[in-house]
Amino acid sequence: MCLLVLSILFVIVSIADADTSPVLVKKVKGKKVCDQGWECKGWSQYCCNLTISQYFDYYQFENLFSKRNTPIAHAVGFWDFKSFITASAIYQPLGFGTTGNKTTQMLEVAAFLAHVGSQTSCGYGVATGGPTAWGLCYNKEMSPMQDYCDDNYKYTYPCAPGALYFGRGALPVFWNYNYGYIGDCIKADLLHHPEYLEQNATLAFQAAIFQWITPLKKGQPSPHDCMVGTYKPTKNDTASGRFPGFGCTMNILYGERTCNKGDVDDMNAIITHYLYYLDLMGLGREYAGPHEVLTCAEQKPFNPSTTKDSAST
Repeated sequence: MCLLVLSILFVIVSIADADTSPVLVKKVKGKKVCDQGWECKGWSQYCCNLTISQYFDYYQFENLFSKRNTPIAHAVGFWDFKSFITASAIYQPLGFGTTGNKTTQMLEVAAFLAHVGSQTSCGYGVATGGPTAWGLCYNKEMSPMQDYCDDNYKYTYPCAPGALYFGRGALPVFWNYNYGYIGDCIKADLLHHPEYLEQNATLAFQAAIFQWITPLKKGQPSPHDCMVGTYKPTKNDTASGRFPGFGCTMNILYGERTCNKGDVDDMNAIITHYLYYLDLMGLGREYAGPHEVLTCAEQKPFNPSTTKDSAST
């Protein structure tokens, strides 16, 4: 099921206006709801909290992704802070980066960006700084080995002539059915034009945040739920080693590719980004939580990869 999202067109406005928008407050059915202008618009309880740009600014974004525009990067000039905030403004009224107190908000944004950074890094041996400094180096898969067209979905999301569905975006999207489904939900024709995710950074961030806040299946948490306290593990979850926290987000996004494998490099690289980003954002890695919350080393996957349910696999 698609979440209700608005067109990106309404947020084409100067980032500088964010701090000057008045906070409008009213009560609906006895509950306080707010509107903070373009960045958190639409009378939401979440808009009564800080908006993302009020605790995460341009300079922090630049610190997190400091190498993305160096000459050897592969998406020079593509990614920027404005694109991220513009995309996030669609989802802030739904709770992305606006749920809970400031600490919870920062933990979620750090977690989301850690996944983005780890999945788009080219710092695994190319230059100084290591992988944590090279997030947003890519906006697409550089040497795809296949076209990622699955004919099993020919009646719902048939592959468009000439279209290639290799990985693109901030949380890379693969396969025709994922491009089709995400495109339907964010009101962009990604099935016929998957290249949009390598041409428009705002749309690429929008697709990534949609994946972040949307459960893969009914009754399961989203990565957003894992980070803000709305995921309440069932008895089966607890028996499977699944707990709220950063490890849970890896379980949902990558499944058994990364989780329930012990202390593997793939998982540790993602965690390293998260801890590094928490430090750079001024919160500190001590807020990441204990081992069983931070990792998914012993978590059984929510969705075993016998079927291709994830947009990032």
